[in-house]
Amino acid sequence: MDLLDFEAQGLYFEEPEVAGVKEMIAVAAENYANGDAELPLLKAYFLAPESLNVLVALNRFYYYQHRLEDALNATLKALAVIRPLIDFPEDWRDLQQSHISGARADLLTQVRLYLFTLKAVGFLNMRLEHLDLSQSLFEKLVELDSKDRIGAKGLLELVIKRKTDVGWVSVA
Repeated sequence: MDLLDFEAQGLYFEEPEVAGVKEMIAVAAENYANGDAELPLLKAYFLAPESLNVLVALNRFYYYQHRLEDALNATLKALAVIRPLIDFPEDWRDLQQSHISGARADLLTQVRLYLFTLKAVGFLNMRLEHLDLSQSLFEKLVELDSKDRIGAKGLLELVIKRKTDVGWVSVA
């Protein structure tokens, strides 16, 4: 299945929000430069903890603040929100090509969002030097995406190179 061969439907940022959430995200964007962006984002999160708009905004905020653990937590929460929408297994390790190819056409946008979010989890783990986990995530994505539409192949190569460069020894 080609992960680019579909018509985008149900984009997360087009979803209706709880009253005040979009305004809080806008306030956070306006206040980013002066350092007052986190509180409006957290208020938005408490109003709408399942909102992908809020979770993506939190991820971006924490990532650009170099708070990678917090960015990872927001990304994992987003993954947990998306997964039941597309009826994927709870553990990404159990994900098979049949889950993707068997997804309904109207859910392909969410399938791609899930896979890109999984890639973000791998990337954040790579940045946090959790290289074995990151490698496993990227290997799973490469296995599921033979045409590399998600772009995990290059990241997998980077993780392997990093592990070789530092003489990585698994602690698992």
